[in-house]
Amino acid sequence: MITSGRVMDVCYHPFSLLFGTIIIIQIQNPCAPQSLTRVMDVDKIELVKAQFQPFIRQGEEYVRRVEDIVRQIPPIQIYIAVGAVLFTAFLLFLIRVFKRTISNTIVLTGLSGGGKTVLFYQLRDGSSHQGTVTSMEPNEGLFVLNSESSKKGKIKAVHLVDVPGHSRLRPKLDEYLPRAAGIVFVVDAVEFLPNCRAASEYLYDILTKASVVKRKIPLLILCNKVDKVTAHTKEFIRKQLEKEIDKLRTSRKAVSDADISNEFTLGITGEAFSFFQCINKVVVAEASGLTGEILPLEQFIRERVKP
Repeated sequence: MITSGRVMDVCYHPFSLLFGTIIIIQIQNPCAPQSLTRVMDVDKIELVKAQFQPFIRQGEEYVRRVEDIVRQIPPIQIYIAVGAVLFTAFLLFLIRVFKRTISNTIVLTGLSGGGKTVLFYQLRDGSSHQGTVTSMEPNEGLFVLNSESSKKGKIKAVHLVDVPGHSRLRPKLDEYLPRAAGIVFVVDAVEFLPNCRAASEYLYDILTKASVVKRKIPLLILCNKVDKVTAHTKEFIRKQLEKEIDKLRTSRKAVSDADISNEFTLGITGEAFSFFQCINKVVVAEASGLTGEILPLEQFIRERVKP
């Protein structure tokens, strides 16, 4: 029990009065401290608003100025400006898409024994791989040409594919032609005459493929093994291939459509066939994979796949 006199002493004492008031508030409203905190948070927010108010007014003033300037510009100029921006954006988009579609794939093909795989290793690491390689599966690699490995700066890698020349494995060629930037048809310059007919038939099939003609894929006829004394010259090989293909062109026309898988024909009717008549560019060059004399081959690749 607290007497009335004691109560009076407590009430008149300043600290006791303050303490008693807090107790009474706490009893009447247990959530009072939380409410007080909320009030303080609101005060902070209002203070931040007041600090940012000048910047907001300045931003609104800039917006009004821009609106006034835009109203003074004739509508035709605005349309032209918007059109220029959209055209530039569309042009940049096309450039990016075009760059993505540029191929860096070079396909090596030809009859078995022509030296394709040796050329592959010469291009990749500058070795002939002991000069005797027989491949039954495509050799495939993405690399910078060995002759360019010491060059400074960024050089685009070449995706090189060596397709086996065995007749049963030639269909694999169709997997790579749609994305090829160039084709290298390797011919054995030493054993050319015994294989002239077979090489001409294979070359004819390639030159009349829709994937080659429609995309105008450049083709290099590479006469390999020219380091041998008995090797034929590129001029002789070119003329013999043209003669054989001319004969094939005549005989293929006499065959029923059911037996012809090619969608296009070669040459000009009534004229002897020449590689110059092909829709895609066809060139003839010499090389020696065994000795590493492959400069024409490297030049052909770099014309198709820019560094």
